[in-house]
Amino acid sequence: MLEIGENRTLAQRSVTLSLRVTIVDDEQISRRVLREGLEQIPGVVVIGEADNGRSALQMIEQNPPDLVFLDLHMPEIGGLEVIKTLNQYSHPPVVVVVTAFDQHAIQALEEGAVDYLLKPVGEDRLFQSVERARRLRLNPAEIATELAKVEKVVDRATHYWSRKIVGKAGDEYVLLNASEVFAFKAQGEVVWIITTNKKYQAMHTLSEIQLRLQNTGFCRIHRNAIVNMHHIRKMSAMSSQRWLITLANNLEFIVSKRQAHSVRQLLSF
Repeated sequence: MLEIGENRTLAQRSVTLSLRVTIVDDEQISRRVLREGLEQIPGVVVIGEADNGRSALQMIEQNPPDLVFLDLHMPEIGGLEVIKTLNQYSHPPVVVVVTAFDQHAIQALEEGAVDYLLKPVGEDRLFQSVERARRLRLNPAEIATELAKVEKVVDRATHYWSRKIVGKAGDEYVLLNASEVFAFKAQGEVVWIITTNKKYQAMHTLSEIQLRLQNTGFCRIHRNAIVNMHHIRKMSAMSSQRWLITLANNLEFIVSKRQAHSVRQLLSF
C-alpha cells in the first residue's frame, strides 16, 4: 500500500475539489497500484477500471469521469484511439498518459509538456498529476485545449510503435501490431514471432528486428530473444546477475548476464 508523502500536508488542508477517476490499463498490477495510490488522496473516487480501449470508451460514455489515467499500449483499441474519441466530446475528461519506459515516447511527451506517469508509478508524481487535474477542472476550455495537445504529442510518441510487423504462417503473410507481439525468439536460423497463443516466422534476423524496433518497448534480453517489456508480468532473480522473465502468456525467458542491467533499468528496478 502506498503512503502519502509529507509534502501533501498543505494541499490536504485546502478545499479539495472532488475528482471521479477511471483507470485504463491492460495490466492488472498497474491498475491495482494506481487505485491504491489514488485511494489515499482526499477527494478522489475511482469509479471504474478498464483493461482495453474499447471497454474504456463504453465505460466513460456511461459514467463520465473527471480524470482518466490512460495506458498507451493496449490490445484492441490503443490509448491514441481513445484520446481521439475523447477529443470529440463536448466536455472531455482530463487525461494523464501512463507508460512503461519507452525512450522515444517519453521524449515526445516531455517535449510536448504533456502530463504523464512512468511505470512503476511513484506516489509523489501521482499526487502532482491529481493536483494538476484539479486545476484544469476549474477551466473546461483549457481541458479541451490540453486534450488536443495530448493527441498530437501521443500521435508522435507512438509513431514507431504503430509500425506493422510481418509474420509468415504457411503460405500467408500476417500483419501484426507491435502491441500484439510478446517476443521474438531465434531457434537456429529461424526467428519466431510469438503472440498470445500463436507464433509466426519472422522475415528478418534478430539483429535486424532489434534495429527496427529501437526506441520502443522491446528489449534484447539474450542473444536469442527480444521481449516486449509491456507484456512482462514477473521477474524472478535466479542469481545476482541472472533473471527469469515471465510474460503475460506465461512464456518464460532467461535474461543473459550481459543484458541484466538493461532490463533492470527499463523496469525501473
